[in-house]
Amino acid sequence: MTKYTDQGKNDTRSGYGAGMTELGRTNPNVVALCADLVGSLKIQTFIDENPDRFFQIGIAEANMMGIAAGLTIGGKIPFTGTFANFSTGRVYDQIRQSIAYSGKNVKICASHAGVTLGEDGATHQILEDIGLMKMLPGMVVINPCDYNQTKAATIAIADYEGPVYLRFGRPKVANFTPVDQKFEIGKAVLLSEGTDVTIVATGHLVWESLLAAEALEQQGISAEVINVHTIKPLDAEAVLKSVQKTGCVVTAEEHNYLGGLGESISRVLATQYPAPQEFVATNDTFGESGTPDQLMEKYGLNNKAVVKAVLKVLERK
Repeated sequence: MTKYTDQGKNDTRSGYGAGMTELGRTNPNVVALCADLVGSLKIQTFIDENPDRFFQIGIAEANMMGIAAGLTIGGKIPFTGTFANFSTGRVYDQIRQSIAYSGKNVKICASHAGVTLGEDGATHQILEDIGLMKMLPGMVVINPCDYNQTKAATIAIADYEGPVYLRFGRPKVANFTPVDQKFEIGKAVLLSEGTDVTIVATGHLVWESLLAAEALEQQGISAEVINVHTIKPLDAEAVLKSVQKTGCVVTAEEHNYLGGLGESISRVLATQYPAPQEFVATNDTFGESGTPDQLMEKYGLNNKAVVKAVLKVLERK
């Protein structure tokens, strides 16, 4: 099994900030909008270097989406920034009507996704955003796994013509993917090969899945781990190729099992290659206040939960 090393923990939101800094230096059409969360989005360097390309909208997220849609008409590439809860649920109508319906080139960048936002509690966490955004026609949905991949994704989406939802988080997590990686929208990444079970993971659950694969190896179970950073468009070919080899799959995500990555995989399997599947995700619930580790443990979103799901799905092969 391929071994990955934690290069030092970092938050994925800082990867977004680093990507914006680079875009500020290389793409003059990129502009940034923020809903009074500059510190949380880590974009101060972009602002310092490009003050005329930053728009502080304040706590008016719906207005921010409308302004972003308008900026595309003049050829700008707007990146909007706020918490994932306010990037989606609060402004769904504006995104649908002003951005998705007309295919505007807006990049909706959402920090503090999932339960790992932690102590701010359920009103600021969101576990429904992937489902909300993937249902919008033409919307690309991306959920990178670490700092390096978030930076690469931020840079890559500037070159994509059309609306994108980019989801990332608050806590410091393992940074293990290559610094110089090429981020390809819609192309899953095979992290380790295996023969007994496929683990398809996204976001913070990718590293947890790699840890689970190591633990399973000690039990004589060979797990194949795939990082699906792009949930829409989904790399169905990569998933099918793996599941046809292993015969079963576990999906892992920091999101409700309803509407997330797992359901997208289920659709592929149901229509093309029926196989046993288990879900590592929240079970139709809101979050609560607590530390990220406490919440990941309570809601079954860590490597132990992945191992448990693998053992369960193997019984169904």
